[in-house]
Amino acid sequence: MKRAPVNKIIPFSSVDGPGNRTAVFLQGCNFDCRYCHNPETRNLCTDCGGCVGSCPAGALKLREGRVAFEPAACVSCDTCIQICRFGCSPRIRNMTAEEVMEAVRNQLPFIRGITVSGGECTLYPEFLTELFALCKREGLGTLIDSNGTLDYGGYPELMAVTDGVMLDMKAWDDEEHKRVTGVSGAVVRENAARLASAGKLPEVRTVVVPGLFDCEQTVRETARLLRPYLIYGNIRYKLIRYRQIGVREQYAVYQSPSEEMMERLAGIARGEGLNDVIVI
Repeated sequence: MKRAPVNKIIPFSSVDGPGNRTAVFLQGCNFDCRYCHNPETRNLCTDCGGCVGSCPAGALKLREGRVAFEPAACVSCDTCIQICRFGCSPRIRNMTAEEVMEAVRNQLPFIRGITVSGGECTLYPEFLTELFALCKREGLGTLIDSNGTLDYGGYPELMAVTDGVMLDMKAWDDEEHKRVTGVSGAVVRENAARLASAGKLPEVRTVVVPGLFDCEQTVRETARLLRPYLIYGNIRYKLIRYRQIGVREQYAVYQSPSEEMMERLAGIARGEGLNDVIVI
């Protein structure tokens, strides 16, 4: 079975898709978003060992040149994350799909499904396929929380066991998308249309960061892109207010948008034909 680096598993979540769900977060991302609220999920551990001696609970060990994490000893003080020179977390477990499923089964029958996020979970498509196939055998729903860079058309087996993809639209203009994330957004727009036409785009999100990119253009053009596909299923547009909590110090200069701005953006999306728009 395929393995993937698991950052954490939240047994019960009501914010990662419809209903009560188990949320699984994988480590590693191919974006470098300036406003990332979980920057420690971006990179894989380099096994430098710099965090081992600083762990007050002794949850980190250096074994045969590799950092080993002992979850039972961890007190979640985040000391290791705060001192890491490489912007990553050593609190990772390389788990098989069956091992993750064992953790998910602990919540049956109190959950509606699972959502896998990150980092960017689609860096591990074969793992997702195996995990979601196991979920389907248990009657669980399956959602992907993604930045939209996977070539979904190249993974028909994954899409067959995936109920939907919750997609981030970081910025509409390609140069602005590069400034926000470090990479082009062309494939994200293509995937949004592809998933919507297949009825597998239940939610799109935009984090609103005044001054970083043209928020009005992004919301307007995203709504215009998605409107023709509403015949295939509802698409919720979630507008998320930027907050400084958790972001890297050099990017904490951005300010949260006003309530007036958020409502204006929601009005733009609704005016373009998207009726299911929420502001958080």
